[in-house]
Amino acid sequence: MWTEHDNTLTRTFRFPDFKTAFSFMSDVAEEAEYQEHHPWWSNEYNVVSFRLRTHDAGNRVTNKDHQLAAAIDQLAAEYGGEQTE
Repeated sequence: MWTEHDNTLTRTFRFPDFKTAFSFMSDVAEEAEYQEHHPWWSNEYNVVSFRLRTHDAGNRVTNKDHQLAAAIDQLAAEYGGEQTE
């Protein structure tokens, strides 16, 4: 589940290994380009964390963020990603 706090949507996923996490990130990059909306993210081994907000809307959460979050969730499920605490 995405968490909204301080005008930012956040979520962290854990994958089976680094290669899977990296493949997931590559697909998220393609989707972000398609949607013309790019996340802040970080990766450490098999963990990928996201922060979403719309910069050109005053750095707040908009429908663009929710749409990208839904696409990220779908991709994470395809790659076997599990939400971390």
